[in-house]
Amino acid sequence: MKQRAKDFATAAHQGQLRKNSKTPYITHPIRVANILEGAGCSKEVVCAGYLHDVVEDTAYTIQDIASRFGKHITFLVSAHTENKSLPWDKRKQHTIDVLQTSNIEVKQLIVADKLDNLLSIEEDLKLLGDAVWDNFNAPFSKQKWYYQSIAAVMYDGVSLIETPSFFKLYEDTVFRVFHS
Repeated sequence: MKQRAKDFATAAHQGQLRKNSKTPYITHPIRVANILEGAGCSKEVVCAGYLHDVVEDTAYTIQDIASRFGKHITFLVSAHTENKSLPWDKRKQHTIDVLQTSNIEVKQLIVADKLDNLLSIEEDLKLLGDAVWDNFNAPFSKQKWYYQSIAAVMYDGVSLIETPSFFKLYEDTVFRVFHS
């Protein structure tokens, strides 16, 4: 199932590139899935890691995910998918609200995605400096608010024993990117 999800995401994101680079977009979902797999997350969460941006960023719909991958993976992808017709601030606040109230699997997916995004931003900052922020839909101050808000709510309702180690890496990365 994981290979099917990876193959589907690879085909869906064909021709797309990451912000600030000429790197194929699929590298991001692969890294997210690798973070999740490395933390011992379920195969459904790992599959959702591969698929998390398909509905947002390609012509495929949530129904396409459902027909290929079933209810559980569809639930995870749907919980993570932003409504791109909404303004940036509302989309990001919705993600924060979802993260705060969701189960551990949704939290794992969202935080792994944001962690990989932040690690990419950190690398781009080393290469391009503050010009990196010019390529985003919101300025540095709003990006800082968003990523810090994710860190502030990601532990809500999660026991210490079920907290994956990459949550701490996320916190550390938020500090490095926004406090240096």
